[in-house]
Amino acid sequence: MVNWFQGLEIGHWMVWCLTVVLMLVGILGTVVPMLPGPVLLFVAGGLHTLLMPEHGMSLWGLGIMALLLAGTFAVDFLSGAVGSKWFGGSRWGFWGVLVGGIAGLFFGPLGLIFGPLIGGFAFEVFFAKKKFNPAMKATWGTVVGTTMGMVLKLGLSIAMVVCFLVDVFWW
Repeated sequence: MVNWFQGLEIGHWMVWCLTVVLMLVGILGTVVPMLPGPVLLFVAGGLHTLLMPEHGMSLWGLGIMALLLAGTFAVDFLSGAVGSKWFGGSRWGFWGVLVGGIAGLFFGPLGLIFGPLIGGFAFEVFFAKKKFNPAMKATWGTVVGTTMGMVLKLGLSIAMVVCFLVDVFWW
């Protein structure tokens, strides 16, 4: 392995420090609501490449990171709805989770947590005409799906960091 840090100037050290801080906050933001974790990871890779092109990422690496970022967005928006469907939720419940998730964006961290739950439950009761227990089962599916989605999103975010490291140090 090449020793990239030998002989780096102070400006390069500052860029590396910024990159590491953005990546750490990005990983944290993957599991903490209201922090755009995967976006910060992508910004870290892009900014590092912009500020240090000689030690930056290739276009292939940035492209792979962009695909992983798109994957985290897809997981974010679909995981709760898929979980609801898996636990017997109707098409109405699926749309309720999505609508609740979008509406929850406007209410901060609690809105991000409770919006999909309330939306899924409300759509199951009012539009799908389900009784309380089946609607709660579908809502529980939203919780399970969202939790599994968070785990998958964390895995994709770690893959983004690995992509950065492999691209910068070994390609």
